[in-house]
Amino acid sequence: MTTQFPAMDDNPRRDEGAQPADDVVSILREQHVRIRTLFGAVKGAQGDRRKESFDELRGLLAVHETAEEMVVRPVAKKTAGEKEAEARNSEEKEANKVLAQLEKMDLSSSEFETQFAQFEQDVLAHAEHEELKEFPALVAGCTPEQRQAMGRRVVSAERIAPTHPHPTAAGSPAMQWTLGPFASLLDRARDAFTGQRN
Repeated sequence: MTTQFPAMDDNPRRDEGAQPADDVVSILREQHVRIRTLFGAVKGAQGDRRKESFDELRGLLAVHETAEEMVVRPVAKKTAGEKEAEARNSEEKEANKVLAQLEKMDLSSSEFETQFAQFEQDVLAHAEHEELKEFPALVAGCTPEQRQAMGRRVVSAERIAPTHPHPTAAGSPAMQWTLGPFASLLDRARDAFTGQRN
């Protein structure tokens, strides 16, 4: 990784104080830590291990971003502002396109290595923006009970979210709600058939 983002691993609950485990901010921060770990696992592995780590990363990113767009982004428009929410949606749409490209590549190729390195940098910068802008706004603008309810909705959304990138729906909460459940059914059937992690 060329750029370090200490907020993602040094203290995932800085600035806002400790929140309950089911608080949406806690859930998303913990997922950011897992995403960072999986980036390292993909880079440090070869062959089947690399594919397993990439499949896990791909699945986590797909469900994580879908849940953010469906549950968090509409609230963030009110707490962090429409410009901030739209910027995060736009980044997620672009990340979804790149993830779809990476998924089709030979994971041992130099092309994959190069594109994956840039993808990692972009995803971690995106997560850093969320942690610096969106999450503090959620803490300031929502009660603990509201954030816990959002956390439960995020977990529920992730259970039915697509496990592969779908660029046509990415970046749009309305499209995620419309196409997401159908895409999820297809993805999960494909994962079961191919034995991929989701």
